[in-house]
Amino acid sequence: MPSHALKRSTLLAMCACVLVAQSMVAAINLLIPQLSSSSLHPSHTEVLWTVDAYVIVFASLLIPAGALGDRYGRKGALLTGLGLFAAGAATSALARDPAALIAGRGVSGAGAALITPATMSILMRLAGPERRAQAMASWTLAMGLGGMFGNLGGGLVGQFLTWRALFGAMVPLAALLALAVAFSTPRTERVPGNHPDPVGTLLLTAALVAVLFGIIEGPAYGWSSPRIVGVFVAGALLTASFTRHALRSRTPLFDPRVFSSPQLRAASLGMTTGFFGLFALFYVNSQYLQGVKGYGPAVTGVAIVPLIVGMALVPKLAARWASHPRPVIGAGLALIGLGLLGASTADAGTPYPAYACWLLVISAGTGLSMPALTLGVVTALPADRAGLGSGLGTSAREVGAALGVAVTGTVLSAHPDLSHGMGPALRTVALLVLAATAVVVAGYGSRGRTHTVASGRERVLSRSAKP
Repeated sequence: MPSHALKRSTLLAMCACVLVAQSMVAAINLLIPQLSSSSLHPSHTEVLWTVDAYVIVFASLLIPAGALGDRYGRKGALLTGLGLFAAGAATSALARDPAALIAGRGVSGAGAALITPATMSILMRLAGPERRAQAMASWTLAMGLGGMFGNLGGGLVGQFLTWRALFGAMVPLAALLALAVAFSTPRTERVPGNHPDPVGTLLLTAALVAVLFGIIEGPAYGWSSPRIVGVFVAGALLTASFTRHALRSRTPLFDPRVFSSPQLRAASLGMTTGFFGLFALFYVNSQYLQGVKGYGPAVTGVAIVPLIVGMALVPKLAARWASHPRPVIGAGLALIGLGLLGASTADAGTPYPAYACWLLVISAGTGLSMPALTLGVVTALPADRAGLGSGLGTSAREVGAALGVAVTGTVLSAHPDLSHGMGPALRTVALLVLAATAVVVAGYGSRGRTHTVASGRERVLSRSAKP
């Protein structure tokens, strides 16, 4: 398909879809107090599962959903995802008990898992090599803005409306997005000879569910508790089983040998690192602004706007340096780490403008590094596996996000309150981000090496796809 096939209307529709899907990861966080005191009378565990069900289902299904779109059609996968997203939102909005609310969140998460890789894959197929960097910059911006608008929307709803309004608004919004996709987005060619792998899909999904459950619930149950150790052991065994199955299968979900690519390993670690730092900040940010600074939910939503600025402005600049990914990625991830170190100095007496400056630094680092990392993951695989590449990259993001919240929560639990624990928590995360940055920069291959590796992976995957 020619590169001019990517029209502005298609780009906007894809970015709007991924923004809305990502926004529901964060929006619920500012509504926890309202949910806890609602007529549903949820327990503490049920409130946690209301938050986590979306993330666990979303992250666990990303890789199979990406491969599914590559095989059966990316536009169809996207429209199906929007339908599931709306159905889950409607279920949550009309819930009469916590179980229905949690189930609705899970269904919406499954829809988001279809939406996210399909949008990137469509852009990669339509943009062509010369416009991919700009398309990925726009897509990455939409992902970042999704988190910001989720916080802003959740804050406004918490201040002026009820939690049901948030879910109810997603139904007509998803319908409008489906219409935009139907009229603006052409169908892209499917992967020839790509066969479904139900056994591999089940093994990998179960492995990701186990690992994510352990990461998310680790701070609550204790990292050494039998439950958490058990799910991590189960996750490791399921991952080993998936790898063994995939290496023996003629038509695997994906070939694990793709991770022999230094670029894919480094870019995946970089995605995990960036979102590890970003979501650690998200976890304490609203608590700091509301509990320490005394802001209301709506003001808190507005106070995180500086995080949008760098994500909105820097990706376009970063796209010009797409041919030099190593320094761009290294500088961006380093800015995230340094910004977190600066934010760790904030306390009740810190003026908001000073705190906002550190938010800007983190935002600029995210906007600088994420487009190059996203492109690095996708281009490490053959072009016809863009959906799978998107699933791998977005899974790395979500695992990093879960780890960021888990590590931050663990450090905070060792202190009497947020004002005493926020500094040590953010410093811990910042040092881990900076250490991981060094590993990413050291492992990131040169441009020529990247193309050689990608070609090798294409030969491996082409052989595995033959009947």
